[in-house]
Amino acid sequence: MRMLPAVMKLSTRITGLTGGGSDGWDVFYKARQMIADGIKVTELTIGEHDIRTDPAILDAMAQSARGGHTGYAMVPGIGALRDKVAERISAQSGVPTTRDNILITPGGQAALFAAHHAVCDEGDTALFIDPYYATYPGTLRAVGARPQAVHTDPINGFQPRATDIAPYAAAATSLLINSPNNPTGAVYTPETMQDIAQVSVAHDLWLISDEVYDTQVWRGRHISPRSLPSMSERTLVVGSMSKSHAMTGSRCGWVCGPADVINHLITLATHTTYGVPGFIQDATLFALDAGPELEERIAEPFRRRRAMTLEALANQNVVKSVPPDGAMYIMLDIRATGLSGEEFANALLDTHQIAVMPGESFGQAAAGHIRVALTIDDAAFVRALDTLIGFAHSLA
Repeated sequence: MRMLPAVMKLSTRITGLTGGGSDGWDVFYKARQMIADGIKVTELTIGEHDIRTDPAILDAMAQSARGGHTGYAMVPGIGALRDKVAERISAQSGVPTTRDNILITPGGQAALFAAHHAVCDEGDTALFIDPYYATYPGTLRAVGARPQAVHTDPINGFQPRATDIAPYAAAATSLLINSPNNPTGAVYTPETMQDIAQVSVAHDLWLISDEVYDTQVWRGRHISPRSLPSMSERTLVVGSMSKSHAMTGSRCGWVCGPADVINHLITLATHTTYGVPGFIQDATLFALDAGPELEERIAEPFRRRRAMTLEALANQNVVKSVPPDGAMYIMLDIRATGLSGEEFANALLDTHQIAVMPGESFGQAAAGHIRVALTIDDAAFVRALDTLIGFAHSLA
């Protein structure tokens, strides 16, 4: 008798990354399938710039590759790039920083994974703020930690307070924050950062600060918690070129932290990613050397479309928002329609072929909201926004 092949068992860690449910991106996948089927869809879903990587950066990348920088690069990152990132962080935060504090990683996502590997043991509780970027819980599960969301409220502008965090802090090892925030656009105030620092010190938490939107601040100012008293030794900062320089596909980011932590993370990189391609790093160095003018030019369309959105919302009261102070998104409150964020997003896609992300994709704190990415040209964006608002009014 012919034996059937055995069904091999996969690890519980890999099969449980999404916690046994959906990863929350069903509307996005549905929109992409519609596009593949030849249906024209207006995508306001992911944080992908409508302006692509600057040709001068691509030229630097090509020149480096043709010049031979295609072999194995130094695992921690090339020295000149680590120096440049350290210089950038020193100028921004006021905290002395050297290459010993920097590990170059294949994008911000790899940096988040590495940072949590550095501080979390199997079974440790790792806190993160809700609403959150969709990969956060899975990243924490991937390192063996137990993810615990800390709920924030739109009434408070989605700013986490000490009273929100403290009930979970005693049993936790780490806290992950993101300012400017994806998906809400909240830029954490000095008071919020002081609350976060106070709880972190009081409960001996590692703080992991995702600062990939640090060049997209429309109101207030970006504060890195590493700059606060007693925080530099317990803070790991995650940065990336994806949003600041429209280099999403280049996959270049970094972790900044205490030198002894970075030494251990270099060992982790040696056993996992084995570094970032040299020609990508050379292009990254070229982009950073271009200075803040390039960063401002890349950020400007999102500032402009934020203003357009707030103007469109001003003369009606069905679709509401907490005005975003940063990042390339706006979170819209559509609860007046009687639909959940997921129901509204699906109905909008089916009826008008406009794709947005349900707030529920980013946690329960954003239930009844949708996230709109400010990532298509102005004229198309205004048309889509007017249609979205009109559709909400028809439901309400």
